[in-house]
Amino acid sequence: MTMLSLNSASWGSASCTKGLQFSPTKIPFGVFKILRARCSSSSSGGNNREPIANYAGVQLEETVDTKAGKLRLDAWISSRVDGISRARVQSSIRSGLVSINGQVVSKVSHNVKGGDMVNCTISELQPLRAEAEDIPLDIVYEDDNVLVVNKPAHMVVHPAPGNATGTLVNGILHHCSLPTLASSNQEAFSDAEDISDDEEFSSSISGASIRPGIVHRLDKGTSGLLVVAKDEHSHAHLSEQFKLHTIERVYISLTSGVPSQSSGRIEVPISRDPNNRIRMAAIPGSNKHGQARHAASRYKVIEILAGGGSALVEWRLETGRTHQIRAHAKYMGIPLLGDEVYGGTKNMAKSLLQPRTAPGSHGKVLKLVSGLQRPCLHAVALGFTHPHTREKIQFSCPPPADFAEILSQLREIGTEKLSSN
Repeated sequence: MTMLSLNSASWGSASCTKGLQFSPTKIPFGVFKILRARCSSSSSGGNNREPIANYAGVQLEETVDTKAGKLRLDAWISSRVDGISRARVQSSIRSGLVSINGQVVSKVSHNVKGGDMVNCTISELQPLRAEAEDIPLDIVYEDDNVLVVNKPAHMVVHPAPGNATGTLVNGILHHCSLPTLASSNQEAFSDAEDISDDEEFSSSISGASIRPGIVHRLDKGTSGLLVVAKDEHSHAHLSEQFKLHTIERVYISLTSGVPSQSSGRIEVPISRDPNNRIRMAAIPGSNKHGQARHAASRYKVIEILAGGGSALVEWRLETGRTHQIRAHAKYMGIPLLGDEVYGGTKNMAKSLLQPRTAPGSHGKVLKLVSGLQRPCLHAVALGFTHPHTREKIQFSCPPPADFAEILSQLREIGTEKLSSN
């Protein structure tokens, strides 16, 4: 058994741990118990029945249970066809392939009721309207069904207006040799839904297309672990785990200042900032007006740095809202170092670090601060139930060189490690 501590000083040279099992019990803060295990794939057998490889043409003809309450049409069909993605069902509905009591229904949010006769034919998969690109990927784990990638900072996950190429999806399309359809139609990448950077991602961006199953996302500036489904069954299964909040996600950050409490839970709704459309805001009580979404994060201070000018903080998400950690950190008065959008500005960093630094080291502080190019946030650990083998697997990956270097410099100014629970 190997123990990996978040206090590790060797992150700059460490490598990601691959194909790991973990206990079904909760992983303690700060320390991960790692057991080396074989890499699992669908060829390893098991008692689960083999899911359908391609649902195109699958037909459903069924009467809704008379005891059923108010149910969305897309959700009900998804529950009746094992392993299919919600996006595929929605595409089938919008294509006119679903009828209720003999009448075609094209609205995915239509409510079905007990006694309704539903007829559905699943639509064909379409090639993704994006370009496959030979982009180097840091693949932590791969089998026939899932792919775990260590995303570098500054890489966008999914094509969008202004970022049609060079994304993680473009690289995965090439890696997996998936069929694509080149397109300049930017509407294919519209951000019509409130897609989070780390939340269930049953996206309508590309409809029911042959594509990497991006189940969750990380911000452009956030580095770390991200799981991708390679087949529709895996996508649906992983999406359900995100929906039920059973996926283990652990992040580490460097903050401007130190939280007033060394550990705690913050439960403050997050909504779009009315003064800045590219920013979210944590606003107490705002969910009463229907504009915000419930958001809860747990945090723990691992190390106090630079005499209290900064801290190494671990985060565990109970929900996965857009910019959740960044918005909650700002609300707590400890914006992430380098997060110019949420208050972690260079000026703030200077004001916190210079008074705690010997005069002879002010130049080093200025150099450190001027080098901040992104929010200091890294997805350090990820654990989930394999969608085919049903084994629980966990991965961890140290932060990249830029994060490790800033941490090292802050430690040189001063460090106080808190005892782990």
